[in-house]
Amino acid sequence: MNYHVTGGKKLSGEVTTNISKNAAVALLCASLLNKGTTTLKRMPRIEELKRLIEVLESIGVSVVWEENGDIKITPPAKIDLSHINRESAERTRSIAMFIAPLVHLIGSFDLPAPSGCDLGKRSLGAHIDALAKLGIDISGNEDAHTYHVETGELHPAEIIMSEASDTGIENVLMAAAKIPGTTTIKFASANYMVQDLCVFLQTCGVVIEGIGTSTLIVQGVSDINADITGIPSEDPIESMFFISLAATTHSELTIRRCPIDFLELELLTLEHMGLRYERGAIYLAENNRAHLVDLVIHPSELHAPAEKIHSMPYPGINADNLPFFVPVATQAEGRTHILDWMYDGRAIHYMEMKKLGADILLADPHRVYIEGPTPLHGADIKAPPALRPATILLIGMLAAEGESTLHDVYPINRGYENLHQRLKALGASIEAAE
Repeated sequence: MNYHVTGGKKLSGEVTTNISKNAAVALLCASLLNKGTTTLKRMPRIEELKRLIEVLESIGVSVVWEENGDIKITPPAKIDLSHINRESAERTRSIAMFIAPLVHLIGSFDLPAPSGCDLGKRSLGAHIDALAKLGIDISGNEDAHTYHVETGELHPAEIIMSEASDTGIENVLMAAAKIPGTTTIKFASANYMVQDLCVFLQTCGVVIEGIGTSTLIVQGVSDINADITGIPSEDPIESMFFISLAATTHSELTIRRCPIDFLELELLTLEHMGLRYERGAIYLAENNRAHLVDLVIHPSELHAPAEKIHSMPYPGINADNLPFFVPVATQAEGRTHILDWMYDGRAIHYMEMKKLGADILLADPHRVYIEGPTPLHGADIKAPPALRPATILLIGMLAAEGESTLHDVYPINRGYENLHQRLKALGASIEAAE
């Protein structure tokens, strides 16, 4: 699919933040822990979930996606990996989060090696080191492009994560959930999808202390066999997309159901850049934990911040939100320094903004300097093979005068549902075509 955009238009209206991609993925993988039927509410119809569902169905899991967005997952009496949908598995790095649930179902097995975003070397080292403490050994077979998982005697443990990896801690939580006893996990990510997974596991009967902190204490259970409902919360990264869009296009937008706990530092940084916005009262998400607000973003005169912008583990600026400062910086007076230290080479994708007229300098694979404000113009660009860099190009095209085409937008469809239709409702001139 390609997006054809006629940009340079002021947008207006309101948009509602969808359910989080990353939380939905975590809960879908965790549903394998339950021998009963799991219902996941209002799941976003995105390509990432579709690939995982294709894998689940290929190994015998019954998956019913209802019209209202709810997904019902019922595992078979026995999982069979012999006919696993390898093509779908290799198209998403999220397949790595099947490791821990499958350990509890079949012990030792081979799993197609994960892929997904092309962001340079993204090691599973944090998963491997931590799961080994619980009795799970993971090794790679480069020739077969698979991971081999060997399960010994499972036991609780004290684990220090080698990095604050979101997917790493999610795998560890799913492994510890069905190991009776106390597992303590230190330097754990406290990101939004991790908290959603913890809430779901609590619904399954697992006791978890320290949710929202860097130390989690898990009291595992021997079995999970019940009809369980999981409710992922809203996506702060999608909220940030629309915040960045409003700021870059100098538009007034109302963005509803924003998970404010995971946006506060981003908004503070934008406030330091001159962004004017109104924040409504806090209310609870459907899972009765996440704090939501409605935001109104006003057209603003922007300027570069005094300090560099960089991500940090929660409660710092989210690594997935960092790219959204790039298009904003093209419209800000002065030089903005953005440091993307977490991913090898992702900053290189930011250089595609030059094709739209951005004045951007790549200092090294992690640092860019952006001079602004710069008028943007239309261009034809192939979407980079990474979700967030692809979306910032779309923001740039919507702000740019003239016509643009963003080719091969599968990376965007991995994480956003009906994005072009939602943008059209805000007044954007955008069409999707094969």
